[in-house]
Amino acid sequence: MQLKIGVLPGDGVGPEVTKQAVRVLREVADIHGHNFHFDECAIGGAAISQTGSPLARVTLDACLAADAVLLGAVGASEFDHLSPDQRPEAGLLLLRQTLGGFANLRPVSSYRVLAGASPLRAEIAAGADILFVRELLGGIYFGEPRGITSHNGESVAFNTMRYSTSEIERIARVAFEAAMKRRHKVTSVDKANVLETSQLWRQTVSRVAADYPTVKLEHLYVDAAAMHIITNPKRFDVILTENLFGDILSDESAVICGSLGMLASATVGGAVDLYEPVHGSAPDIAGRGIANPLGAIASAAMLMRYTARLEREAEEIEAAIESVLDAGYRTQDIGRGTGGHVVTTAEMGQLVTETVAEIADIRHAYHAV
Repeated sequence: MQLKIGVLPGDGVGPEVTKQAVRVLREVADIHGHNFHFDECAIGGAAISQTGSPLARVTLDACLAADAVLLGAVGASEFDHLSPDQRPEAGLLLLRQTLGGFANLRPVSSYRVLAGASPLRAEIAAGADILFVRELLGGIYFGEPRGITSHNGESVAFNTMRYSTSEIERIARVAFEAAMKRRHKVTSVDKANVLETSQLWRQTVSRVAADYPTVKLEHLYVDAAAMHIITNPKRFDVILTENLFGDILSDESAVICGSLGMLASATVGGAVDLYEPVHGSAPDIAGRGIANPLGAIASAAMLMRYTARLEREAEEIEAAIESVLDAGYRTQDIGRGTGGHVVTTAEMGQLVTETVAEIADIRHAYHAV
């Protein structure tokens, strides 16, 4: 397999966790004889410092020329004084829009050994396994018009939430196709009792559901969904929702596994797939070697699965993560209440890398027999 991967470490802890994800991917390539070429570029605050832009044209071109992009994190408070279109986050939105991925996949699973890291009772979180399918290029984040103006002597800000039938239909099909490979249930989350966009969302999702008769569809208001994710997360299989709701609910679901640092994501459906951990840049812990790289490493596993179509390699990375956790190793964010041995960002990356090699050796020996 020849694969060109654009690497955008970004800001804060982004470079630290991305380095460990690349480390694991290099090991996978060595084990299985693949040729992965990594092309590193700047984005966000790091790019502003280097080029004056949160996403330089040369970086965007490099990403468009890649087979996939692995992103760390974007966000740096020292640039908050800039206009919105010049801040680090503008680079991320432009990247997503240009690459064209409209479906953001965010898996959330409970780990038995991390039950103590979750604020939820073990019996509530145990066995939870949710896939969020979030629409990523529409809704209030991209709707026009938007801005800040003056009216009657005071400032007024406005944003537009907008969705078309075609945008809703294409993301709904991603969710139903995913459910067909899982437990055959889709929960569509909206606010149809208040928002016209949600009314169109519910109508369109219901129509698409008719093409998937073996998948059970339920509709849930976003406030109810937020409650059930905390009180009964096992009721969910695939959660389908629009951009803003998906952003909030998937972050909330981090309580299931104990930390945002555990969560990965894949953005697919466009010209180039984008992979990134769900957590932000966390500038307060940047450079201290305590960031959790498992979300970034799990994102690399998703890259193997969805872009490279290397299911075996994806499973080996995911099995290595679970094995390292089972062995009692933790980063600081998941160390409390789990009785594990706390390690640094780099040590966790090394442990997963070594375990990937061990798992590959065991599988090779098994198949040889």
